[in-house]
Amino acid sequence: MAYDLAKINMTTLMRPAFDAGIALTRLDERIARSDVGAGLIERQNFADACASLWIDGELVHLEDLVLHDATKDIRTPTHELTIARDVLRTRRRVAAHLPGWAMSADGVRVLRQTSDVAAAGMDELETAAATRRAVAIDPEGEGEGEDADADENLPGIDYAAIDAVLARSEAAIENVKRPGRGGGQEKDPMIYDLDWDEDARLDEWRAVLRQAENLPAVLQAIIALDAWNELSVLQHAPWLGRPLCASILREAGITTGAHLAAINLGLKTIPVDRRRHRDRETRMLAIAYGFLAAAEIGMKEHDRLTLAKTMMDRKLEGRRTSSKLPELVELVMAKPLVSARMVAKTLDVTPQAARRIVMELGLREMTGRGRFRAWGVV
Repeated sequence: MAYDLAKINMTTLMRPAFDAGIALTRLDERIARSDVGAGLIERQNFADACASLWIDGELVHLEDLVLHDATKDIRTPTHELTIARDVLRTRRRVAAHLPGWAMSADGVRVLRQTSDVAAAGMDELETAAATRRAVAIDPEGEGEGEDADADENLPGIDYAAIDAVLARSEAAIENVKRPGRGGGQEKDPMIYDLDWDEDARLDEWRAVLRQAENLPAVLQAIIALDAWNELSVLQHAPWLGRPLCASILREAGITTGAHLAAINLGLKTIPVDRRRHRDRETRMLAIAYGFLAAAEIGMKEHDRLTLAKTMMDRKLEGRRTSSKLPELVELVMAKPLVSARMVAKTLDVTPQAARRIVMELGLREMTGRGRFRAWGVV
C-alpha cells in the first residue's frame, strides 16, 4: 500500500505541529536545568511504556512494571508486562545512544532484533525466572517475604520443568539472533503471517521518511508515525514505531540529552476514534495534539515533583548526619515507586526499618494492598 505525501494538506498541520515543537523544547530545557530532571525522565520512561501498551489495547499497571524492572515481582509476569518491559528497555537504549543511532540501519536492526527476541520466547524466560523469584519472596504466601533465604530445596517446586523452559527460551533467543532473523528455519504459520514481508514494508517506510526529510522535525515525526501505523511495518512490535519517531525529535534537537519525548502519554489522551480515523488529516492532527499533550503532561509532572522535593527537604531540617532520610529522598525522587525490599537494599537497613523510615517521610501508599506494598511521592 503506497503512502503518498503529495495528498497531505500541510496548512492545517503547521500550527499544531509548531506548537507541539515549542512545548517539547520548553519541557526539555526545564528538565535539563532541574534538580528533579533525572527522576522525571525515569518516571516518563515507565509511564510511557505503560501508555504504549494501553494504546495497543492492553493494560499494565505502573507498580507491576516498576517491580518487574527491579526483579522484585510479586506474581508471575504476564505477556503484556514482558512487552512493557521491552518497551522500557528500548526507550533506555535509544536514549543511551547518540541521537541518530535509532534511525540508522544498525539501530533499526538491533531494535527489531530486540522485539523478535521478546516474541520468540522471552515471555517463557521471564515466567520461569519470576516463578523462582516469587517462591523465594513468599514461599508460604504470607507477608512480604523480606526474610526469605535462598530458593534452594523448596518443597513443591519442579526445578526440572523450570530448567527445561529456560533451555527452550535460550534456544529460541539464539535462533532469532542468527543471521537472517529466522535462524534458517521456517516461521510457524500459527504465529507469523508468512505473506507479511517486514523488510519490504520497512523499505517503504524509509522511502516515506526520505520524502519528508526537508520538512520541519515535528512534521517529519508526525508523518513517520502515521506511515508506520498505516504500513503496519512489524507484525509483533507495532509499538516500535513510536520510540523511533521520538528519536527523530531528539535527532533534530527538539529534545536533547537522555530525554526522549514520552509521546505515548500524549497519544493516550487522544480519543481512539481520532487516532485511528479513516481520514489521514484527522489522524495526523490527532498525533500533533498528542505531542502537545505529552509536553503539557511533562510540565505538570515536573512541577509536581519539584513541589514534592521541596516539601521533603523541609523534613530533613534538623536531622542527624547519620539519618537515612536523605538517601530515601534521593531514592523516591529517582523511582516512580519504591517497595520495602527496594528501600532496605538501597539504604542497607532491615525491611522493618525501611517501612518505619517510609512512614516517617510521609510517602503515599500507591498499591492499596496490605502486603507487597509500594510507595511514591504525593
